[in-house]
Amino acid sequence: MRQLVSSGSPFEGEIGFSRAVRSGNRIEVSGTAPIRDGKTAGIGDAYEQTKACLEIIIKAVEAAGGEASDIIRTRTFITDMSLWKQAARAHGEIFGDIRPASSFIGTNALINPEWLVEIEASAEIEG
Repeated sequence: MRQLVSSGSPFEGEIGFSRAVRSGNRIEVSGTAPIRDGKTAGIGDAYEQTKACLEIIIKAVEAAGGEASDIIRTRTFITDMSLWKQAARAHGEIFGDIRPASSFIGTNALINPEWLVEIEASAEIEG
């Protein structure tokens, strides 16, 4: 079984990707940017941007038949590592009890210079 999940991002068609793909019990969520209502959320605020990314990720996992507690891995790409604690605080608020494997990776740029963070996730559904 292969299920494609779209978030409606204009980048999906242009680049040729899905927000998430479910294959069997596995869900892989693509790099997710901090976009709300077609605009960058929380410009200059890594905490708000991380929350926005994670909200989109959880919605995609749910659309594929999972839930937040099924997320087993996150990868947070951050353009300014001095802001990692802001991003970590938002991540911890959402995943404090779930505690997926997680990485914070410094990068010099993302597609849009307003984006401070972009996050990928993996989930596995029991059964």
